Amino acid sequence: MNALSTPMQTVLLLIASNVFMTFAWYGHLKNLADKPWYTAALVSWGIALFEYLLQVPGNRIGFAGGMTLAQLKITQEVITLGVFVPFAMLYMDQPFKLDFLWAGLCMVGAVYFIFRG
Repeated sequence: MNALSTPMQTVLLLIASNVFMTFAWYGHLKNLADKPWYTAALVSWGIALFEYLLQVPGNRIGFAGGMTLAQLKITQEVITLGVFVPFAMLYMDQPFKLDFLWAGLCMVGAVYFIFRG
């Protein structure tokens, strides 16, 4: 018997996958800026493998556990924003912008509409 609920398993797997995804998509801008684009693409592709190894089971667990496709997508988008903002600020040294807050509030609305009865 799993100690974590199905939604919690789904969310944790999607958070972990999104960390890999964010590094695959944007990490090369900092770490491989002086390398050819194809080198960055190959490294990103390698990182993305780990994203898929977590994302696919996360989505399958959530879908089998009763989450709709739309609920999985909105959950992923909320997680994306939740991972991207700290990544941008802490890893990429980008300043905080109020637009991050406004985008988060829009996501709250999206969550409400997708998860309401």
